[in-house]
Amino acid sequence: MDVLDLLSSLVSFQTVNDPSKGEMPSRECPAFVQSTLQSWGIDSEIIEHNGAYAVVGEIGEGLPKVMVMAHFDVVPVSKDEWHYEPFKLTVEGDKAYGRGSVDDKGNVASLMFALKELKEKPLNGKVLFAFTGDEETGGATALYIAEKLHEINKLPSFLINADGTGMIPIVRRRKGFSVTISVPTAKKMTKGKLEEQTFEIRTPVVETRHAAYFLPGVDTHPLIAASQFLRETDYEAVSLTGAFLKSNVVPGTVTLTYVKPEQGTQSEVEVDENLTKLIKAVVPLVRAPIKAEKYSDFGVSITPNMYTFDGERHSLSLDIRAMSHDNQDIERTLKEVLSYNLPDAEVDFGNKEKAGFLFTDPKEPFVQTVLQVLKENGERAKAVEGAGAADSRYFTPLGVKAIDFGPKGGNVHGPNEYVEVSSLKKLPHVYVQIIDKLLSL
Repeated sequence: MDVLDLLSSLVSFQTVNDPSKGEMPSRECPAFVQSTLQSWGIDSEIIEHNGAYAVVGEIGEGLPKVMVMAHFDVVPVSKDEWHYEPFKLTVEGDKAYGRGSVDDKGNVASLMFALKELKEKPLNGKVLFAFTGDEETGGATALYIAEKLHEINKLPSFLINADGTGMIPIVRRRKGFSVTISVPTAKKMTKGKLEEQTFEIRTPVVETRHAAYFLPGVDTHPLIAASQFLRETDYEAVSLTGAFLKSNVVPGTVTLTYVKPEQGTQSEVEVDENLTKLIKAVVPLVRAPIKAEKYSDFGVSITPNMYTFDGERHSLSLDIRAMSHDNQDIERTLKEVLSYNLPDAEVDFGNKEKAGFLFTDPKEPFVQTVLQVLKENGERAKAVEGAGAADSRYFTPLGVKAIDFGPKGGNVHGPNEYVEVSSLKKLPHVYVQIIDKLLSL
């Protein structure tokens, strides 16, 4: 078995994490990870936290110097948009397609093989590892692990959070915030013509559905387009449907059913005044002037990715990315926007999670060591900012130096997600070399 075979097995586990449908990864995938490690002589245990499972363990002796981490849960799929079976790894040329192939099961497989190789070497310190199952829904297990290690004085000096792409160390990441805005139905009858329009996502440069990678000015968000459509007309909304999957996944399509006033029309159609107001409020909400604590290449991004209707209330979830620790300014700014556009809305600003943004100085010996190994392996030696948030944000507030890292690939959170096979096969050895050098710092 090589790393590609292992990834194929991991992809076959449908570890979708979708709270809206009550889906969470079962114990089956972590049990497979544990048994595979055990067959290589690596002891581990499966822990459970709030219904999510993780595989944790350690190799080596002495003080914990390095920790490696990756996640096996994945985002939902819209099968109609896939050219391949999402849960069966399909290799074509140098690309291996499958949900989680690059985010993040390719990293799970690579780290497992790295641990196998490290187990046979004399190590100058202890290496901790964790494979978690709830990163895509906030990473509560990573927070739990970080706090436990802090309590027992076993925090590592360095964390390699294998939740990146491009074979490039990610040293900055914004924190993700979630906000849900809801309004009750407010139906009335109006005269006009019933019409429908579908708006589609457009990502002309980088094909992805990950909300953190959405770049205003380059990409087109279908719900933002629908909002501007209503704002530029006097049409009223009847219903809103679309490929809504998750709060941090940009929908591929959004269909707006509305009534267009037409002179002389006597037929009446039922519209929803509050749905109309909610959709119109999207444009000012995504342009809210939120201030950040630190600079980010990506600035502050706000995307409206999840809409639901339970028969009584319309709910819209915003995914917010900012280089900030808390959401006090976010709350204040969004409330001001809503006071002008949707004053009667209920707003849920989510959990006040104990997390921060990722910020590790590229001049740190830790980062320079990673860059040195990459250069020796013929890779581009450059530290960059990553668009999405990651579980490293639970360790950085505790003083742990961290980077995010991973293989080359594409279509993160989108259809036809893939990992580059050549990159994947190189990755375990790169991890081994990095960890070896970090243990000597």
